[in-house]
Amino acid sequence: MEDLPGQLLAEIIKRIPSTSDLNSLSLVSKRLYTIEAEHRADIRVGCGLSPASSAMASLCSRFRGQLDNQGLHVLSSSCPLLNDLTLIYCSNIDDSGLAYIACCKELVSLRLHAVPGISSSGILSVAVGCKRLCTLNLICCENVSGTEWLEYLGKAESLEELVLRLCNGTSQYDLLKFGPGWMRLQRFEFEGTRNYRVLEPRDPSDVSHCQYKYDFCCENMKSLRLAHIITKAEIGLRFLLGKCRALEWLCLHLVTGLQDSDMIALSQSCSNLRSIKLVLTPLMCRSSFSTPLTDHSLKALAVGCPKLQDIDLAFAGCDPSWPCEIGFTQEGLVTLVKSCPIRVLVLTGANFFNDEGMEALASAQFLKTLELMRCVAVTNVGLLSVARTPCLINLTLRECQRVSDSGVAKLVHAKKLDSLIIEGCRGISRQAVQGAARSVHYSVEAPSVYNLRRC
Repeated sequence: MEDLPGQLLAEIIKRIPSTSDLNSLSLVSKRLYTIEAEHRADIRVGCGLSPASSAMASLCSRFRGQLDNQGLHVLSSSCPLLNDLTLIYCSNIDDSGLAYIACCKELVSLRLHAVPGISSSGILSVAVGCKRLCTLNLICCENVSGTEWLEYLGKAESLEELVLRLCNGTSQYDLLKFGPGWMRLQRFEFEGTRNYRVLEPRDPSDVSHCQYKYDFCCENMKSLRLAHIITKAEIGLRFLLGKCRALEWLCLHLVTGLQDSDMIALSQSCSNLRSIKLVLTPLMCRSSFSTPLTDHSLKALAVGCPKLQDIDLAFAGCDPSWPCEIGFTQEGLVTLVKSCPIRVLVLTGANFFNDEGMEALASAQFLKTLELMRCVAVTNVGLLSVARTPCLINLTLRECQRVSDSGVAKLVHAKKLDSLIIEGCRGISRQAVQGAARSVHYSVEAPSVYNLRRC
């Protein structure tokens, strides 16, 4: 094997998928060690992986202690064709470490999660050095601020995925500088800080003669998530809702300032939408206290989004005694479910949804998965309707306290479910769920809503 040309050996090595096999192969000879190092294209590192320098020298297969800048130097030297790098909780890495990674010219994906030592300078050095970079994820990187790196990446028009979550130094208005970069972007996620409500929007495009305006083209955007931000009319990232004609997946999580007009604009331009999640909380609007969106939004989606298959609606801070705090009605929701080929329906805290709504779902021809959490008006009568829903095979009930063993008995008798999950429903016993589905999960306690993050 040693007599084979280097190019042929490289092709053989590329076809070995197992990391352990690659590690073993690299120990056979110095030549194989070198060739395997040159073509090591993918590695994931973080705290708790071990001994930094020596393990890096043997292609970074394991780490003891935390990765540092020197480790990244060895990594970039040993793996010049590295194309995918994820760093998680690496507190010993700063901008000088990222400067080494900028030498990996084949890098296409960089994901940084809780790497507090890096700043916008480090991100800019990677952007300049790694011309093929198309995926950038920054999560809890609090010292990344400024807009020079965003402006550079925007002009390069190379990114297809950009995720910014809980990066305190970067605001939604900084993203105006991304400019032409929006054109190629296919996935975008922005999540503001948890105290976003105390900060008033400051939009640089409001300044006279500002060269950055909301006239970007987002024709290729397929996935969009916005969370914990405040917007106003024509201000902020809400402008994306009417511009993403290829959009298929959307999550709006506690976006203050949303209006029915935004959802109507979305439905008029996003006919390919397949999945939507909305997390809403009641706000004072004019003389009423309710969630901002109404049935006008649901009806617009029903008309304009004929491919919609997955609906997830969650309502936070709504009093079960006041269903009117939720702007949606049962009628509006049922209209949407019946108008589109809905296969998955998830409702959390939907105080307006009751047994009549469950009865209406019995005629939903495509519905396969139903998840209800803290839906206080659903009773055993509603479970009887579930048993008649033609295609339903997956059912989840969490903290639905008005259902009991007698309701579950109807599911056992129907014998149609593939999966049944019961969590935190005090009226349902472990014995009652036996035989109700091919796969049954039962727990006295229900997980926190925050642990059920679906977007």
